[in-house]
Amino acid sequence: MKILFMGSPDFAVPSLEGLCKSEHSVCSVVTQPDKPKGRNYELYPTPVKVCAEKYSIPVYTPESLRNGEIKDLLESERPDIIVVVAYGKILPDYVLNGAKFGCINAHASLLPRWRGAAPMQRAIMSGDAEYGLTVMKIAKGLDTGDMLLKKSFKLRIDDNLETVHDNMANCAPELLLEVISQLESGKVKCEPQDESKATYAEKITKDDEILDFSDTAINIHNKIRALSPFPLCYTRLNGRIIKVIESKPSDKISGRKFGTVTGLDNGIHVACGDGEIIITKLLPEGKKRMNAADFIRGRGISIGDVFE
Repeated sequence: MKILFMGSPDFAVPSLEGLCKSEHSVCSVVTQPDKPKGRNYELYPTPVKVCAEKYSIPVYTPESLRNGEIKDLLESERPDIIVVVAYGKILPDYVLNGAKFGCINAHASLLPRWRGAAPMQRAIMSGDAEYGLTVMKIAKGLDTGDMLLKKSFKLRIDDNLETVHDNMANCAPELLLEVISQLESGKVKCEPQDESKATYAEKITKDDEILDFSDTAINIHNKIRALSPFPLCYTRLNGRIIKVIESKPSDKISGRKFGTVTGLDNGIHVACGDGEIIITKLLPEGKKRMNAADFIRGRGISIGDVFE
C-alpha cells in the first residue's frame, strides 16, 4: 500500500513509526504548520514532522485544506490510502476522495461514545469502566464514519491522561496495519455507528480545570486524573494557586465544610461533598512539582485550612 499520512501531535508518532517500519510505503506526510513557543516565539515543528524528517519522508504543512492546498500532492502521489491520526483539521471532500481506499482514522475512543476533541479526558472524567481506540472510515460528519476495528482496555482507578494517552498511541499502529491488511485483501468489515449511543467529547476549557470540593470525592478524583499531567486542575489556598497532579478518593466522612483540610498523614486530606479526597502530588504557584509530603514539611499547609 502507498500511504499518505496526516497527523500532528505526539499521539500520532507511534502510528507513523509503525507504518514506516511496515511493508507498506509512506509517500508523504501532511501536518500542522510550525508553531511559535516560548518567550522568543521561536518556531517549533510538530512531533509528526520531526518523525517524518527522521525517515526522510517529504512533509507538507498547509495552513488550511479548504482551497485545494494538497490537491496537487494527491494527484501526483496517487496514494492507495490516507491514514489520519490526530491531524487537527476537518478534511474536505477532495481529501476524503483522494485515495483508492479513502481515508481511515485512529480515534481515541470506543465510538460512538466520545466523538470530538477530547475523548480521552472525557472518558476518564466521566469514570467510564473502559476506554479504547477505534479505527474508522472517515465520513463528512464529526467522527461519524463506519467502524472498522476496535480495541478496549479497562480503566483503572490510578490511570490518568498520560497512561491512557500512551497506551492508545502505542496500540494504534497494530490496529491501523490490521485494517490496511483487511482493505488490501477485501476482507474488511464495516460497522455503522449507533447514533442513539453517540456522545460528544467537548474541548477542555478553563472552567474544566477548576476544582469544586462540593462535588463527590470520586468525581473530583476523576477530574484530577483526566487533566494530569496537563493542563492540571487547580484550586486556591491562602490566595495562591495550587495545581493538583495526583490524588486518591476516600470514603471517610469528616463532617467538615467541603474544602477543609482534615488531615496531613500520607497526603493532604480534603473534605468533599461526600467523603474526602487525598492529594498526593501537587504544583504550588511559583514552585516545582512535588509530593504532598514535601509541601507539608515546608509548612505550606495546616489542618483547618480551607481550599477556595
